[in-house]
Amino acid sequence: MPYPFVLPTTSSFSFSSSFVSESHPSLPLQASTHRGVVRDTLKKHKRLPTASQGSSLSTVSSTLQTYIPYLLALEAGLSNTNNGHHNPPRPGEISATARTTPEIEWRPTLSNNLLPGREPPRIKVHSLSHELLFVLSTLASTHTLQSRVALQPLYQTTTAPVGTSQRQTAITTATRHLLDAASIYDYLTARSESIPDPNNPSPPPRCPCADISPPALRALRSLALAEATLLAVLKDDPYPAAVAQARNPHDTEWMYKSPDLPKVRAHLFARLCLAASEHAAQAAGALVSASSSIGVGGSSSGLGLGGLGGGTGSGKVGDGLLRYVEDLRRASRARACRFFGIDAELGGETGTGIAWLQAGLAELGVERKGDGSGGNKSRSGLKGLKKEWSERREDKKVEKGGGWGADGGRMEETRVLEMLEAKWMKQNDTMLTQPIPSTGPLLAQMPSGREIHSIKPYQPPVLAPEVLEAMRAPPDRSDEAEGGDYPSSDDEGLGAVNSAIPGAFPGRTLDNRAGTGTPGYY
Repeated sequence: MPYPFVLPTTSSFSFSSSFVSESHPSLPLQASTHRGVVRDTLKKHKRLPTASQGSSLSTVSSTLQTYIPYLLALEAGLSNTNNGHHNPPRPGEISATARTTPEIEWRPTLSNNLLPGREPPRIKVHSLSHELLFVLSTLASTHTLQSRVALQPLYQTTTAPVGTSQRQTAITTATRHLLDAASIYDYLTARSESIPDPNNPSPPPRCPCADISPPALRALRSLALAEATLLAVLKDDPYPAAVAQARNPHDTEWMYKSPDLPKVRAHLFARLCLAASEHAAQAAGALVSASSSIGVGGSSSGLGLGGLGGGTGSGKVGDGLLRYVEDLRRASRARACRFFGIDAELGGETGTGIAWLQAGLAELGVERKGDGSGGNKSRSGLKGLKKEWSERREDKKVEKGGGWGADGGRMEETRVLEMLEAKWMKQNDTMLTQPIPSTGPLLAQMPSGREIHSIKPYQPPVLAPEVLEAMRAPPDRSDEAEGGDYPSSDDEGLGAVNSAIPGAFPGRTLDNRAGTGTPGYY
């Protein structure tokens, strides 16, 4: 936790080949230039080792935020031109016209892989609105990945644990990134549900893949809000850190200092966890809806804002994301059960507290002794070895910075629940001997969740007035190609490979061998 997104990649595209701006002739060229930087940055990030990708996220974020104002300006120019009025633009207003239907390719990462072992095919979009959806959703995924980078030191067991102040700073930073991602998804949801189609106002155009569909964007908004809510609990929850310290050979504080939690906050944290589980449940429902609302193929319609289609999209959300959302929901409810148990134990009701812990383990799907599973000693021993192996593999993922936390926090919460259950069962068997009630009536008495975060409206970056004024000048160079400094495995076809011809002059490539290509720029 948070979810380990994979950033998408995109093809080259020249805005000047499809759009022209009468008021700001250099705008298409500038948009192509910054888009080329985004494309190159995403491809370089994809080729980095997993352990090194975290350090490049700030570069990815900055290039995306630099490109977004130019894309928004060009889209605004198309809207001003296609608003149904033929009056000349007002002073300072951008005007742009679509000459041909744009064809932009993105490789989605949330849709199901149609060919096992291979990357999903690229998706073609013919709309600047959907280009903006891809760009902003990539920025939101980058914020989520940055939150993972901030939280990674808290879960490492091969180094000395971080201090209290560093822990608070890491959680605060991660929460800020998740709320920024939720704000972007909220903005995208509103845009995706109101994308116009000038040629066919009804019905609205359908998305080519699940990544930018309105239900998926709503799901990702709820998911980011759920993760941020759980971080508000983690900030003052001492038990996960205590369990991690017990497994860390570099820390011995757990031997002489037990975690404590005020009673009032335990009940508050339980309601926050219930709110997180509700958001995760909403995300799960929206993802299922996204899988059934994706159009496959289709013809393009419109030249600028409206069109969509081309290519074959996947009509189903990837199984990895669906499993993560369901695991996050279960882990959130189990954590709420734990806090209700802590609240009961602090009040002297150890038996009720144990029942709450057992309810939490049931939420996680953990099999208990005597639950009718038919397990014997040898079978339970094999399960114990399998569990230990899974925990070690997860610790290695954290150390390498890979896809750790892909189980939504189920393993971490299971450790905490089992630790508290063993401790309280021992106390209850030796001293208190209180009866352990049934878990059914306890779960029926669960209150509703309580919100702690509010999503602030996202304010997209805009171009400075002096930058817009400078683009009134004619472009100083042509805008016909967008290249890279290395051959791309993502580019299909010979025309996409920019390799040199043996024995030819420097700079002569396969693309311009016939005299039709031009050297790329950055």
